Amino acid sequence: MLKEFREFALKGNVIDLAVGVIIGASFGKITNSLVNDVLMPPLGFLLGRVDFSDMFINLSGQPVASIAEAKTAGVPVLAYGAFINTVIEFTLIAFAIFIMVRQINRLRTALGRNDPPPQPSEKSCPKCLSTIPIAATKCRACTADL
Repeated sequence: MLKEFREFALKGNVIDLAVGVIIGASFGKITNSLVNDVLMPPLGFLLGRVDFSDMFINLSGQPVASIAEAKTAGVPVLAYGAFINTVIEFTLIAFAIFIMVRQINRLRTALGRNDPPPQPSEKSCPKCLSTIPIAATKCRACTADL
């Protein structure tokens, strides 16, 4: 059982997946930092220093001054400001990822490192024009030798 696990864990595709997950997590941290530390402060300043996270609707009769106070008191609130913040963050993160991927693709094109076109996996039979695998030596439709 240990031998099987070692063979599974050391397969190339499992290691590639692990590397992809680690790089993806790091890329997520970079993107979150870009949004929270670079893009959100100017946006908040342009919107008149509005902090959406403190906006809520009190659903009970008890008066509360903030969401934190409502949570500690167990008062139900509709925290629409946190939702607005999340939507803005998502939009900015999606835009930041779009810009990053776009620039990476431009750089790859400028350096001439585009992926080669995929090799065809099928060909046409010269006799009946049906599609057959490239490695085929006989057509499956008309049985012609290739």
